[in-house]
Amino acid sequence: MLNNMPKYNRKPRSEAQSGSSRSEDNESDAESGEALSLPSFVAGSGTLDRLIDMARDYAKGSTAENTNKAYAADWKHFARWCRLKGTPTLPPSPEMIGLYLTDLADPTGATPPLSVSTIERRLSGLAWHYAQHGFTLDRKDRHIAPVLAGIKRKHARAPVQKEAILAEDILAMVNTLPFDLRGLRDRAILLLGYAGGLRRSEIVNLDVHKDDTPDSGGWIETFDEGALLTLNAKTGWREVEIGRGSSEQTCPVHALEQWLHFARNDFGPVFVRTSRDGKRASEVRLNDKHIARLIKRTVLDAGVRSELPEKDRLALYSGHSLRAGLASSAEVDERFVQRQLGHASAEMTRRYQRRRDRFRVNLTKAAGL
Repeated sequence: MLNNMPKYNRKPRSEAQSGSSRSEDNESDAESGEALSLPSFVAGSGTLDRLIDMARDYAKGSTAENTNKAYAADWKHFARWCRLKGTPTLPPSPEMIGLYLTDLADPTGATPPLSVSTIERRLSGLAWHYAQHGFTLDRKDRHIAPVLAGIKRKHARAPVQKEAILAEDILAMVNTLPFDLRGLRDRAILLLGYAGGLRRSEIVNLDVHKDDTPDSGGWIETFDEGALLTLNAKTGWREVEIGRGSSEQTCPVHALEQWLHFARNDFGPVFVRTSRDGKRASEVRLNDKHIARLIKRTVLDAGVRSELPEKDRLALYSGHSLRAGLASSAEVDERFVQRQLGHASAEMTRRYQRRRDRFRVNLTKAAGL
């Protein structure tokens, strides 16, 4: 997105090659967004300084918060690697980046190798940071592309999918929760996340109304038939319809209304922290890590997959298990599930379907065999 923006304060090549101290400065610049600044020939003013601050905020908001954190950690790791090797981070050196990728895949000592997906994400993080400094990292360079292709060929493995939470599982999980304020909140989170096929970030970033908070990721409207969620998700704006359930005990909309009523929450984030005794709601938005912990805890308490050791059961489930659960359990036309999950293709939706009639259409017999 920022590749087409003016190259503000781009450092000359000779200055960028001046040593490790320059690398340390660039590392902090990349993390703080200082790569966006006024051209050297323009005098600063209060108005321009305000626009610069806003431009940095917009640039930071061009990617998701979790992506920003990951890219910042990627750049910090790469900058440290460069310092240890005695090479600057700027300008980009395809030769050194190829060696960096090799070191990630086949490190020395007791350091474990990174997965192919993590190495690809690291490379994306470097490309993003270089773009902020006015440089283009050519990922097709002969020192990078063949190395990455070789790493994929040698180390790539099938992705490990998290287990889906099925209908009987989610019912058992919510039955383990108490009926204090914290229990009402967590019950609404599980049922709403399951029925909506929501991501962790989509759940915690919801507001009660539109534009309640600057960091809102969407809002909720309730009707007699159900709830309408307007989400600003990773794939853009979309609406998610959540109908009312067959009973109040299993209805996600009723659970949401109960939480909002007893928490006296009519403004701001939908899901907020509670006091230690679970009796008072604060105004602080809940962190998305709470949802992962909630799922793992209630899976254990409900005895889901109890035939497995506790460690294996914990490893099977995560926040994505709610999305996979909806995709695997909803007995409706696939296109409705695809729309609910916000997927651009049916193939992506099928990746979330842990159980389905795979051989319902037998092309072998249809072809005459």
